[in-house]
Order: sequence, then C-alpha cells, then structure tokens
Amino acid sequence: MGWREWVSLPGIGVPWIKAKLDTGARSSALHAFDIEESADGERVRFKVRPWQRSVEDAVEVECPVHDRRMVRSSSGHSEARIVVLVEVGISGRTVLAETTLSNRDQMGFRMLIGREALRQGFLVNPRKSFLAGRAPKPIRRRNRDRA
Repeated sequence: MGWREWVSLPGIGVPWIKAKLDTGARSSALHAFDIEESADGERVRFKVRPWQRSVEDAVEVECPVHDRRMVRSSSGHSEARIVVLVEVGISGRTVLAETTLSNRDQMGFRMLIGREALRQGFLVNPRKSFLAGRAPKPIRRRNRDRA
C-alpha cells in the first residue's frame, strides 16, 4: 500500500474515505463529531464526515464501545478517547481495526490507519500513494467541487 489510500468503512456506511497509513501510530483514528455515549457507557453514537473541507454527506453511526484509552497525539498531548471496532476495506480485503474517535477537522486526513490494522497483511511503501486504486471519478470530482 501507499502512505495514503482510498478505503471504505462498510460496517458503518462510509463507502469512501481518504486515509493516511501511519506505521508510527498504534491504533487507527477516525474523524467523529457529536459523540454521545449511552447512559450505561456500552454504546456510542457519532457522526462522520468523510470529505475534507465539506459539511455534506455526514453519516450517523451507532455501535458498541470496544474500549477507552489515553492516546498521545503527535504533538505530545494526551487525551481520553473512545475505541470502536471498524471494518476497513482496502485493496479488495476487509480488516477489523481498533479505531479511536476524535475530531480530526484540523488534520490532513479524516482517517488514520495504524500499525495494528496494517499488521493484518499490509506493507506500506512511503514513497507511493493510492496503490490500491482510487475512489470512482464521480466521487472524487464531487468531493473536489465542494472544497
């Protein structure tokens, strides 16, 4: 795989999202907002915006909470995050990834795929991009027109 790829999140209804494949990060992270935990803390409801610089096409998701963790960002700031299990479709395969929920509005990618998910049979070439292919042109064009 390249250092960035188009992936799908079929279990939560996101057909395409551009992701950074980050071997330096342990877990994966997904841009989420309006995060609400159930009263018993066993489920979480949130929204995902798959497109950078766009408020359109938000997907509402509800799923079980897998874990809670303290995560240190690349800037060194620690934050408590909810962890969910997300199916990630990449290069014709689907893997299960422990994924933290956080606001990634200021980040370059709406999703980061960490080394725990990548250990399920992927090798990353940091000099390449989109080796698994691209989202269909109408999807990419629609996204670009919104920016």
